[in-house]
Amino acid sequence: MAEIGNWERELDADVRELVAADTLAFGGVGIAGTLLPATEAYQRVERALDEHPAEARQQVDRLLEQGSPAGKAYAAALLDTVDRAAGRAAWSRLRADDGELTTFTGCLMDQTTLGEYAAERLADE
Repeated sequence: MAEIGNWERELDADVRELVAADTLAFGGVGIAGTLLPATEAYQRVERALDEHPAEARQQVDRLLEQGSPAGKAYAAALLDTVDRAAGRAAWSRLRADDGELTTFTGCLMDQTTLGEYAAERLADE
């Protein structure tokens, strides 16, 4: 049996952070531009998709199924970066999700549903 590596434990921890995320932010938030723990986890999972694509993709697929509304949005965004068709399919599926999440763009905070957010992402195409 193969031993679990440090990167695998870190990837698992980052995905757990995203599964429970309640806020979606891809950059710094607030006046200070602070990175949220979920944003940092997102960035690490994004790197893992480059470094360990098969293993990281499995974790992102799990996140898409088991995540909070914000976690599912992170998963769809991650899929969009590595497989445009899979990302579009995820966003399309999420349009029917009425779970609520908080979004941040810089200093601007907003409340929306995952479905509304997904529809916006699809319209931005």
